[in-house]
Amino acid sequence: AQGVNKHHHSLIISTNNFYKMMKSVIAVALVASASAFVPAAKAPVSTKLNFEYGEYDDKLWDQDSKKDVYNKWDPASPRSTKNFNPFETFKGNSPDASGIYPGENRYKDPMRGDQSYALMLAEKADQEEREANPKAGSEPGCAGCKN
Repeated sequence: AQGVNKHHHSLIISTNNFYKMMKSVIAVALVASASAFVPAAKAPVSTKLNFEYGEYDDKLWDQDSKKDVYNKWDPASPRSTKNFNPFETFKGNSPDASGIYPGENRYKDPMRGDQSYALMLAEKADQEEREANPKAGSEPGCAGCKN
């Protein structure tokens, strides 16, 4: 009978050790699973967009608008959505109101004004005047040009 008690006693000790070990395993598992619900630290995300559309974006993009942008254009400054020649063509296309050409990222079909033969003649006269008197520094390859 004494051998049975001795065996029974060691079984109780083994069972107690087993329960202690299981408690530790469960505690570790609970901590690990709880940490899965804690949001990870993230780098701050800027809500400001780095892209700024041109002055006439979503506005009428007619000859007067283009002349206004042209008059503000500085050929010596880097080309941007606020600094471009609206009359410069690239691969046969004219830019939108932000200086972006068809096929490029962020191109938006501009809101064009009415067109007539009389307006086309006036635009042609404007073009001839610009070509006869180009802005200083507006040679192809200048900082403010696409070409």
